[in-house]
Amino acid sequence: MLNKTSRKEQRERRRIRVRKKITGTRECPRLNVFRSARHIYAQLVDDERGVTLCAASTLLPELKERLGDGGGKIGVARAVGEMIAEKAKSLGIERVVFDRAGYLYHGRVKALAEGARAKGLEF
Repeated sequence: MLNKTSRKEQRERRRIRVRKKITGTRECPRLNVFRSARHIYAQLVDDERGVTLCAASTLLPELKERLGDGGGKIGVARAVGEMIAEKAKSLGIERVVFDRAGYLYHGRVKALAEGARAKGLEF
């Protein structure tokens, strides 16, 4: 009988496979993305020291003030990408390694990446 794996298990396998290959440093940290049904989170991680350098998410009050009531999930994800890029710039970070954490590069994940690129992050 065939064992059928769930979508969550498949994403977890992709995440582990990719994490074996990419790491973040102080000069070029890893831009990690987590996506839930309602929110999206992004953080810059220095894997050498095991430290989160900065983070942004849809739960931050600054983002809620910036967007008001509208935007939709993709618009909000783009704003989170712009916010993480601004925080990275304030820390002197220009380049990052994008870690999509097993999610497809589509929709909210893509919007976050494009927002970060629009504000000057290179990856």
